Parts: sequence; structure tokens; C-alpha cells
Amino acid sequence: MALTRAHRQLVLFPASAPLGGRVAPQLNRRVVGTQRPWGGDAMDSRLTGPAILSVASLVGGAMCLPPHTVLGQVAAAAAEVEAREIAFAKTMADRDLDAFLSFISPEAIFFNGNQPLRGRDEIARVWAPYFEGAPAPFSWQPDVVEVLESGSLALSSGPVRGASGEQVGRFNSVWRKEADGRWRVVFDKGS
Repeated sequence: MALTRAHRQLVLFPASAPLGGRVAPQLNRRVVGTQRPWGGDAMDSRLTGPAILSVASLVGGAMCLPPHTVLGQVAAAAAEVEAREIAFAKTMADRDLDAFLSFISPEAIFFNGNQPLRGRDEIARVWAPYFEGAPAPFSWQPDVVEVLESGSLALSSGPVRGASGEQVGRFNSVWRKEADGRWRVVFDKGS
């Protein structure tokens, strides 16, 4: 059956499609019929140009968010991590070791100089003396918080101040969003 102009439609296929297109990154244009040779008005099984664009828009839109949406999510996560870091530091001021440990992942690694402390139990054993006595021996506050676009890891960093307020170092903490949705420290190293 010969296709008349009324029965033809422009369709876009990738150049690598198996209908004889040459291999190239651009799309090839081919004319295909909208009627089946055995009759009927059924659309050919191939998608038409406007349909391809519609499907591509839907799939593309679902697979990636606009940059402003991603940036908004990153900013919200950064604010959440900053609030968690401030609350984490408050546990030292409040002299509350149990609350301090609740901010730490069970598999965390804290560095004591160059010596790694592995796991919450070892961290608790080494840090317990810092929670003894009335005045806190040091404090910290974040001045930098960065979050991956995936929203799964974050870095917080800032000055560490001695009991009299002088800067004695800088902390660097890596936070991970855990399965329960809470951010917890997985790595911590001061300088």
C-alpha cells in the first residue's frame, strides 16, 4: 500500500536506531506511515515528534530537578546540619555526655591527635573526662557548612575556643544522614 501525504508523519529517531540511520549524535528525520499496511487507522507503534518531545520532557523533568530546587534543598539541609552542630556543641556546655553521644553515629571515627577512635563506645571512653567538672574545657561553633547535592553527607567546620574564649583550634566534622533521617557525625578531626 502506498502512503499518501495524508498518511505520512514526520518522526524523530536517534541516529543509532535500527532503521538504517547513520550513526551521529543528532536526530535523523524519517517519514513513516500512520496506517498499517493491513488496514486500520491505528497509529504506527513509533512515537511522533511531538509525542517524543512530550515524553522526553516528562522523563527529563522527573529525573532531574531544576537547579533552584536542588539549591533550595541543599540550603535547607545545610541549615539543618548547622542546627545539629550547634545543638551538638551545646551538649558540652550543658555537660551532658549522653546527649553528646546521641549526635554520633555508632560507627563514627574521631581523631585524638593522629590516633583514630573507632565507634561510639571508644569515643565515649576517651571524651568522658571532658564532661567532668562544672566549666566546659572548650566550646565550638560552625562557621562553614557544606552539603552534597545528594543530601547524604555534609561537612561542618569552625573555631574551637578554650574555656576563656581564645581560639585554640578548628574542628572538622563529616555528618551523614542516617536511615532514621537524623544527621550524625561519622568523622571528626580537629586541628
